[in-house]
Amino acid sequence: MFYKNPYVELCFEGSFSMLKDLPEKDKEFLVQDHTCSLLKKGELVFHEGDKPSGLYCLALGKVKIFKEGIGGRDQIIRMVRPQGLMGYAPVVGGSMHAASAVTLEESAVCIFDRNNFLKLLRRNPDLSMKMMRLMALDLTFSNERTVSLTQKHIRGRLAESLIVLRDTYGFENDGKTIRAYVSREDLASLSNMTTSNAIRTLSVFATESVIELEGKKIKIVDPGRLEKISHMG
Repeated sequence: MFYKNPYVELCFEGSFSMLKDLPEKDKEFLVQDHTCSLLKKGELVFHEGDKPSGLYCLALGKVKIFKEGIGGRDQIIRMVRPQGLMGYAPVVGGSMHAASAVTLEESAVCIFDRNNFLKLLRRNPDLSMKMMRLMALDLTFSNERTVSLTQKHIRGRLAESLIVLRDTYGFENDGKTIRAYVSREDLASLSNMTTSNAIRTLSVFATESVIELEGKKIKIVDPGRLEKISHMG
């Protein structure tokens, strides 16, 4: 096997890897020029306004993508799950990073050379179609979230954010606890609200037996009700 470490192997062979179906020769081509780093919780992966150094792949761990807002208030725009790709838009578009990425827990990130990735896109139509589909899904998600975060009430926004976390990271073995232990500040940032409002609304959800709280752990006990709250806004 040509993989130099288990992190790069996860990027190509992990369950959620978009690069999994690449021909072996294309995988070898990308692996020729790459770096992998083990990052602690809270470390910066890339910064808004920086020139992309390559295609980022989150081998393992969790990462938040956020925009720096007015007055130092950040807005989380996307959560990245293991084997997810990051920073592909500026790589393809030739622009600077439009957002920043920070780890939510200890994570491993691999970076593949930008020029090699672009060469691969030109000669591999299947990969090009996957990238176009990924960007289209991101745009759809972004458009829907823009409407939700500006038009839904606090309860609807927070319920939707919990669903986003559930759909991104899944559940623990109990089938109820979201496999993402985010801070109340990050949950507020994801929901476009203040931290105090996020804490208060979580407590109300718990009182209503929609969720159960245990520290940073959030257990969804009534998924139907949570979906309804999100849908009603």
